[in-house]
Amino acid sequence: MQSKFILTNGVHLHYLDFGTDSNNSSDTILFIHGLTANAHAFDAIIESELIKQYRIISVDLRGRGLSDQPETGYTMLDHAKDIIGLLKNLDVKNIHIVGHSFGGFLGLYLAIYYPAIINKLIILDAAVDMHPNTKEMLGPALGRLGQVFDSFDTYIAKVKQAPYLSFWDEAMLSYYKADVFQNIDGTVTPRSKPAHMMEAVLKGSLGLPWKEIIGLCNKDVLLINAPGIYSLGAALLPEDLARETVALLPKAQYQKVEGNHQTMLYGIGAKQIKSFIKTFLN
Repeated sequence: MQSKFILTNGVHLHYLDFGTDSNNSSDTILFIHGLTANAHAFDAIIESELIKQYRIISVDLRGRGLSDQPETGYTMLDHAKDIIGLLKNLDVKNIHIVGHSFGGFLGLYLAIYYPAIINKLIILDAAVDMHPNTKEMLGPALGRLGQVFDSFDTYIAKVKQAPYLSFWDEAMLSYYKADVFQNIDGTVTPRSKPAHMMEAVLKGSLGLPWKEIIGLCNKDVLLINAPGIYSLGAALLPEDLARETVALLPKAQYQKVEGNHQTMLYGIGAKQIKSFIKTFLN
């Protein structure tokens, strides 16, 4: 794995490149993380077996991780242009996309408006309609933004109290390390800024008429759903709503995994996702 930067669409975008000499295929998988996450969100899914078969790129979207944080420009089109520029710079003509949550919406947007570059699309827990109380359910995850924590240990202790973390996986540590900036005095601050993430929600994932445009996606799509309890006693994406989105897509299928919207990326859920990815892409 190499940590790299590239200038695209006016921003320096950070990404992890898992291209190795052992790749048996020229196929590339682009992993796109959720709203406030970063490229390390998929560390439990990206492992040696996938790396041997595919070149894998995992990106920090603008405003997240080590990528630039422009004051404005967090629409879905802004994010899409970043990705298009990244692929052009890497001379990648055609990709599979695995997108979690916000990344799933971005993958769908790319498949609709930039179909020439997309082969197959795997959406992890994103749908036209999420739970009606999604904003309230995301409160604990978004609440960490803009705060200053005494130390990284304090930050992790707070993270472990989140209602959606039903277990701890050591693979989560790299994700949360990449989530914060270490200040000179030893305190840590989450890198993503609340105003940027709010713009991404209002002008991105919630700002588009998905029901009107989703039928324009003519790609093979796999929607993987984790209907375990996330918070407020419910799943962030209940199974019935996930299946409704699958029905709206011309060529889509549904799979269910263990865990919830967050924990699906680790433990048993991660193993199941890896298996589904390999089956779907082969």
